[in-house]
Amino acid sequence: MNQIENIIMRQNVELVIFDWDGTLFDSVGQIVASLQHAAQQFEQPLSNDAAKSIIGLGLPEVMQILFPQVPHLQQDILQCYADHYVANSKGDVWFNGVAELLADLKQQGLKLAVATGKSRKGLDRVLGQTNSHDIFDITRAASETRSKPDPLMLKEIISEMDVAVDRAIMVGDTSYDLEMAQNLNMPRIGVSYGVHSVETLQRYQPLTIADNVQQLHDYLQGMIQSTALSES
Repeated sequence: MNQIENIIMRQNVELVIFDWDGTLFDSVGQIVASLQHAAQQFEQPLSNDAAKSIIGLGLPEVMQILFPQVPHLQQDILQCYADHYVANSKGDVWFNGVAELLADLKQQGLKLAVATGKSRKGLDRVLGQTNSHDIFDITRAASETRSKPDPLMLKEIISEMDVAVDRAIMVGDTSYDLEMAQNLNMPRIGVSYGVHSVETLQRYQPLTIADNVQQLHDYLQGMIQSTALSES
């Protein structure tokens, strides 16, 4: 355990902030398929790797990065993507163990939040799909604030929750998630089962990188138990 981790473990963890796609929700494959479908409809080249690499950013930023050569088509491509995603994503579900993880954290009195590159409309749809509106104390979508890796959505979350930045933890599967937290000096945890590689995530000095939801659950549980011991 490194020195930074020792300091964090002794502090009171109050708030856990989760990215959605690729961290809680198994939707990466459908996002890539829908992006490729939209690109094909407008005869634009798009590789699997390129489509996957931008997951986590706000949708306008995604269009600007993937289709800079056709700015006049970006809004139409975006609408085509959204329509295809909604029509074909009914099978997307939480990763195995996520429901138990969230219920456990909630039961132990932690505040839970979502910080996502989705639009508010898209986030509300999947919150309804997973019956999880009441699980999260606050959610932020990229359409109502600035896109990752700008830390504004994290600033808004901790301000509304009245939680100090060092008592919150950001959990995400992309460099955008971890860079966003790093920009605010917020503790952060990476997960390797989503989009970006372990090597990419390590650049942003996470407390740990979990290879699956159970490892993430165990690590967070260890932090909570260490906090309880330090306060007894």
